[in-house]
Amino acid sequence: MTAGLSCKQGLKGLSRCQLPVRPSACVRVPQLRVVTPQAVARPQQNHRASKKSSLGRPASPGSGSMSNTAAKAVAEPLVVPDFLPASIAFTPEWKALEEHVDEIKRSHLRDLLLDETRCKKMFFENEGILADLSRQRMTEKTLQLLFKLADQANLKGKINAMFNGEHLNLTEDRAVLHVALRAQRDEVIMCDGKNVVPDVWEVLDKIKDFSNSVRSGEWKGQTGEELTDVVAIGIGGSFLGPLFAHTALRTDQEAAGLAYGRNLRFLANVDPVDVARALNGLRPETTLVVVVSKTFTTAETMLNARTVRSWLTASLGQEAVAKHMVAVSTNTTLVREFGIDPENAFAFWDWVGGRYSVCSAVGVLPLALQYGFPVIERFLQGANAVDRHFHEAPFDSNIPVLLGLASVWNVSFLHYPARAILPYCQALSKLAPHIQQVSMESNGKGVGIDGNPLPYEAGEIDFGEPGTNGQHSFYQLIHQGRVIPCDFIGVVKSQQSVYLKACGPASVGGEVVSNHDELMCNFFAQADALATGKSAIELRAEQVPDHLIPHKTFTGNRPSLSIMLPDLTAYTVGQVLSLYENRIAVQGFVWGINSFDQWGVELGKVLASKVRTAMHNCRTKSRKISPSDGFNPSTSNLLNRYLSGKAELLYPEPHDVFPCDLIDSEYCQPPTSYV
Repeated sequence: MTAGLSCKQGLKGLSRCQLPVRPSACVRVPQLRVVTPQAVARPQQNHRASKKSSLGRPASPGSGSMSNTAAKAVAEPLVVPDFLPASIAFTPEWKALEEHVDEIKRSHLRDLLLDETRCKKMFFENEGILADLSRQRMTEKTLQLLFKLADQANLKGKINAMFNGEHLNLTEDRAVLHVALRAQRDEVIMCDGKNVVPDVWEVLDKIKDFSNSVRSGEWKGQTGEELTDVVAIGIGGSFLGPLFAHTALRTDQEAAGLAYGRNLRFLANVDPVDVARALNGLRPETTLVVVVSKTFTTAETMLNARTVRSWLTASLGQEAVAKHMVAVSTNTTLVREFGIDPENAFAFWDWVGGRYSVCSAVGVLPLALQYGFPVIERFLQGANAVDRHFHEAPFDSNIPVLLGLASVWNVSFLHYPARAILPYCQALSKLAPHIQQVSMESNGKGVGIDGNPLPYEAGEIDFGEPGTNGQHSFYQLIHQGRVIPCDFIGVVKSQQSVYLKACGPASVGGEVVSNHDELMCNFFAQADALATGKSAIELRAEQVPDHLIPHKTFTGNRPSLSIMLPDLTAYTVGQVLSLYENRIAVQGFVWGINSFDQWGVELGKVLASKVRTAMHNCRTKSRKISPSDGFNPSTSNLLNRYLSGKAELLYPEPHDVFPCDLIDSEYCQPPTSYV
């Protein structure tokens, strides 16, 4: 553990929790660097007033909208403590890694993989998670240099600061405590002088009681029928994280059994097509709607919520809202005005970023309604286990740290801009989209935490697809085109085992391996194919014609890492979530960026508001977009083409409408007809 001190002065940008200092330093008051607002690049803010919760300052999860407190924080000079160094690009440790690149370029993975000692030292295990880094373009020396870089970046101090509730999100003056969402009941995690864990468990206990009452049939709908169908309305982190967990659990045999007869749907996109698909085949009488918006002002979410409310009330009456809609929010005033009983609002806090909120009521409530609270509690326990490993394990055996440092090496030194997330497990099909948001919204920054432009590359372009589907999609590029480091994720025990009975010997049609074995054969083979490749010499030995050799040559030397899980249960799904969340934090800590704000989402939203106003004005005054509206000629032309096309559609008089009435057309079909 690093040394610390009590910081009671209430310094700007710092909480009054324990401030970690470098392990090699004496206990002292940290030196502070003042960064003026002008030095911090940020787009126009959306100043929205909202009530404080007992533990924080609300702001829509995943929306990027800033609370008044955060707006005030960024309007004043930021004070950067010395345990958050701005840049390490000019340190000897960084220079040593840059020089080491030439040494690595002279090696090839096909040779490195023959070194049994190296392979063993690149193999890591914790609580059933196996991580194999032997197919990374690195040696033991590389790892040692990366550990020195981590020390120079004060990685341990920053990890401790996160777990101690320090306001690491300086631009919004917030702590970063998603780890508290899955803390054990007896753990102590302090923030601003208060242990937040009891508050977390107060909400979890409330979710447990409510989900039990709905699942048991004690809580009934307006007509007295049980509520068996749940529609969760949210966007960004309020959607992708819960969808990932739901998709991973729905084919687990225990979870599937507990969810029998129940449906869980997610509604995120404001496109009315998404509304129609989310409600396809559902009956208002048996549907419970969960509206997720901390401030209850997120534009897309609230429009979808009003649309679904009109669907409910058209059949059941206005009074049905209280029984058929609940909220994940801290703005009890707007919740009440919407028609939802504030007693049925589930809180979370401003130290929970939207993309890190799946372990809060955002994800736990809909998932517990579908699978029961005990299953989701095991999901939280799995995440907590990896959190503790991340916090306590030394770097040379710390899997999130090792994976994070490998990504820093690939991006900033080997200059690979992307990462492919390739789970050989269909149940993890929504892992890549979720991690895409967590990673790219967290580390997609061009300035350091001090507001200065980064002198090196940071952030990754994340994408992925389950194997073997991806093999028939983009693997051509990763084998013979651009070099893209890959994460291969495999599972020893399939959720659904299928082994066809052999009809005879393999030579006459018998099955020699199970379906899951066949999948995993590809898991092992693809990683080796990327690493070792296939040379022209090997091709000639196979009598390949000379004119085809350039086309069939595989250069190899393409890095990947392999993660293997014993099975895919609620517990291991939680482990995977925490593994990636903490890995991403490591990258940001080393790069010296703020991985916990998202100012990049603001500008487009501000411009969308301008478009909305102009569109409404043009419609009500029957005019076209003109130069006075302030758009460039390209946007003006596109808007006018759109408006003229919409004008040809017939709209009824304004009133609450739902999919089939959104467009007055004989071709519109009711949602229940969609397949």
